[in-house]
Amino acid sequence: MRILVVGAGAIGGYFGGRLLQAGRNVTFLVRPRRAAQLAESGLVIKSPRGNLTLARPTTVLATDLGQAFDLILLSCKAYDLAQAMESLAPAVGPQTQILPLLNGLKHLDMLDARFSRPQVLGGWCAVSVTLDEAGTIVHLSPAHSLSFGERDGSLSPQVKAIRSQLADAGFDVVASRQIVQEMWEKWVLIATLAGATCLMRGSVGNIVSAPGGEKLVMQLLAECCAIAASLGHAPREEFLAQTRAMLTKPGSPTAASMLRDIEHRARIEADHIVGDLLLRRPSGANVPQEFSLLQTAYCNLKVYETKLG
Repeated sequence: MRILVVGAGAIGGYFGGRLLQAGRNVTFLVRPRRAAQLAESGLVIKSPRGNLTLARPTTVLATDLGQAFDLILLSCKAYDLAQAMESLAPAVGPQTQILPLLNGLKHLDMLDARFSRPQVLGGWCAVSVTLDEAGTIVHLSPAHSLSFGERDGSLSPQVKAIRSQLADAGFDVVASRQIVQEMWEKWVLIATLAGATCLMRGSVGNIVSAPGGEKLVMQLLAECCAIAASLGHAPREEFLAQTRAMLTKPGSPTAASMLRDIEHRARIEADHIVGDLLLRRPSGANVPQEFSLLQTAYCNLKVYETKLG
């Protein structure tokens, strides 16, 4: 199976690197600067699951794409998605499967409109990684899992074939029959975590140690859950129990990657993660239509973007 990984940044570089280490046929679609960096220094991963250096991984520039790939692993930032779709388009053939690992659901609408809907799988990952100034992928915690599947809940031959390629590649993988529900639950978690930690400019531990902090986080979670439930994707009790525990853990250093982006004065995915959730809120949902805490968090993020320019 020919696998194209779009970008060799934190997430794409991590999963693509593990696949390459496992002997899979992986090519990275990169920009010229990253191509030169990989040619010189290799793909470098520092991880509690084992460090890795892959000398001169196979790369391709968008201008040189000419043949279709079997699987395209897409993990760009949401604000780069339109450009990424144009770059990868020459690699999409009739049998190509696209596996996006972005947060939220807006990217599915965009990919469906640009390509054939049956070619676009659902997917999400749980991995905390960042790219340092030297281009090294730094894995911050042991978790590294990827879940994917057909959005209609079937276990298609294509999904089975992809599962066989991703299995035993150095990370945890699940071919799920409930991928859309899982994506909604991750969206609820990420929107709550980003909303709270960015609004308060602190970690979970910082927030819950402050007067009223735990109540604020739980209110945000309740609002996000209400929107998901009103659209037919109420988070399951096991997810809620784990999420409440994570979001109220005393001393926890956990914070959204969006907060790290703000601290580094970088672009953020405010519209994709928080704004789109608000846009999907139907009238009559058990969330205030105005002046909700989620709306306040979104306003905060948009003010940051305005100041960033």
